Amino acid sequence: MNSSTILEHAETFVREHLAGDSSGHDWWHIDRVRRAALEIARGEGADLFVVELAALLHDVSDWKFTGGDSSRGPNEVREWLQQQAVEPATIDRVCQIISEVTFKGAGVATPTTSLEGQAVQDADRLDAIGAVGIARAFAYGGSKGRAMVDPDISLEMHDSFAAYKKNSGPTINHFYEKLLLLKDRMNTASGKRLADERHRFMEQFLAQFHAECAGQR
Repeated sequence: MNSSTILEHAETFVREHLAGDSSGHDWWHIDRVRRAALEIARGEGADLFVVELAALLHDVSDWKFTGGDSSRGPNEVREWLQQQAVEPATIDRVCQIISEVTFKGAGVATPTTSLEGQAVQDADRLDAIGAVGIARAFAYGGSKGRAMVDPDISLEMHDSFAAYKKNSGPTINHFYEKLLLLKDRMNTASGKRLADERHRFMEQFLAQFHAECAGQR
């Protein structure tokens, strides 16, 4: 099976897998991550096939929707890729990227072991910030029944993945516990450049948000 056919099958598989999602982890999130990852990959000289395939599959059975099981997604992807007769070396590379891509807490390092992984991780994080990132944060919080804001609940800068998985704080806290940290955690020059404007937009949003909450505007 050639690479184009594999990518077409992957798109169909992911569209079906994520159908009906309203948490901000839907097909259109995947499509944005794919396009951003390919843009970064071209600028950095990464393997475009591996990047696109990993970007398409990176949210299959994500731990946020499988009771915290971070191994389920990579395992399901590995099984599906084997069914598509993808080369074992490529399967290993894609599954490694998927296992490394996720944010695991403010105090937890999340290094990637390949340039392709850096491109996918940067693209995924770009979709978590800026205007789209703001919208996705509140969509996800609502899907999990979280408060939008609660000044009585303090920020928690999680120092382990286990602690981060248990987080159930208000959505606005998530900006400080994760989203505002992402600009400085971009791996590639392309990712850093693209993150700057989105980061500034979030800062402007938060200033307006807190001013309105305080009755100042």
